[in-house]
Amino acid sequence: MAMNTKKIIVGGLAAGVVLNIIDWLSYAVLLADSLRAEMDAFKPGLSEVMSGGRSIAMAVVTDFVIGILLVWTYAAIRPRFGPGPSTAAAAGVLFWFIGSLLNAGYLHMGMMSIGTWWTFAIIWLVNLLLAAFIGAKLYSEEGS
Repeated sequence: MAMNTKKIIVGGLAAGVVLNIIDWLSYAVLLADSLRAEMDAFKPGLSEVMSGGRSIAMAVVTDFVIGILLVWTYAAIRPRFGPGPSTAAAAGVLFWFIGSLLNAGYLHMGMMSIGTWWTFAIIWLVNLLLAAFIGAKLYSEEGS
């Protein structure tokens, strides 16, 4: 059965909304002061660049792209693993694992502490799981 492109986009955009809301709450509200301090300790002025309009716009767009790719992955693995939350969780964990490996470079370069890296990793796991569940809930195969 073919993947439902319209539902991938709808579910992906909804997942992107979830990703953006949780990112904003986490990084711009709850962790803002500690992240600013850590960024500026690494490179003075970095927090100003990272909180600028271009950086924020890029983060928002990136979250929507990740949401769409997350739901596309769910749709792709759904025939093998079956529909539902466990398959959505598998897609979310896959994205979390890949993203955590890629973000480990920041840790090794000294751009963030191990505590910050783990904080990001835990937030991203929760965020991706919620986004995957929402996106999967809105996805259905064509003709069903």
